[in-house]
Amino acid sequence: MRKLLVLALVGLAAQLVDGSLGMAYGLTSSTLLLFAGVAPAAASASVHLAEIGTTLAAGVSHWRFGNVDWRVVGRIALPGAIGAFAGATFLSSISTEAAAPWMAAILFTLGAYLLVRFSRPLRATRAAGRLRSRFLAPLGLVAGFVDATGGGGWGPVATPALLVSGRMEPRKVIGSVDTSEFVVAGAASVGFLIGLGTEGFLLPTVAALLIGGLIAAPIAAWLVRIVPAQLLGAVIGGVIVLTNARTLLSAGGVSGSAPVVVYALLGVAWVVAIVLAVRALRRTRRARATVEAALASRRRSRRSRR
Repeated sequence: MRKLLVLALVGLAAQLVDGSLGMAYGLTSSTLLLFAGVAPAAASASVHLAEIGTTLAAGVSHWRFGNVDWRVVGRIALPGAIGAFAGATFLSSISTEAAAPWMAAILFTLGAYLLVRFSRPLRATRAAGRLRSRFLAPLGLVAGFVDATGGGGWGPVATPALLVSGRMEPRKVIGSVDTSEFVVAGAASVGFLIGLGTEGFLLPTVAALLIGGLIAAPIAAWLVRIVPAQLLGAVIGGVIVLTNARTLLSAGGVSGSAPVVVYALLGVAWVVAIVLAVRALRRTRRARATVEAALASRRRSRRSRR
């Protein structure tokens, strides 16, 4: 019972992060399950089955807050589903011994990406025009495959790509990615069901993650407007990197004092990333305050002239 309660809290925290950043539910949950000794395919299968419920709740919540661009959802979800089904089939076909380092490497890379990305200022430049299918379809295909084989990755691949395009508001990027993930999670679950059978799903774990995620989904959709994504992304990135480093070091046969040195270096990098994230957040807020003050001054000047 205590383990299931912990998993429910993890599902809640993971959904709060995912709903606020547009990424990291699968990364966070899969990392914990791997750390607890769950087989990679079973971990990814269970997380994706839970995500069917959490992403549905997240999608409805984002829709109610006006955070969804349905045109983008329609053009990225189907290719994402195809990629996820292919990824689930691939992961189900390889042995646990071979899958563990593969999955840990994907999670480690995505965690490192989060550290780098959120340690720098988040720019939200707006470009003209709409996102086209020739961009969205390949993006969905790759993101879906990475998501299923890594136990997470739909958000870390799709969200930054859409943000960098500059053609969508950040809140609509997050809402659209979260909403389309419902289709992706469903396709991945079907792939795992065919490849592993019903025994591949850890149903108590699924239920615990689902309950936590359902509680957090509406809160996260509201928090996306106010949460400091800069700091949150750097913190969760470090957790994912440090946790998956253990599996990679073990698979590589690294022993003795070497793992301690590696953990120390990664810990220092994590602290540096958090410090840089805080500094970037402060700079962004100061710049925003300066712009708002200038606009307010102009408005007051216009009123005085009247």
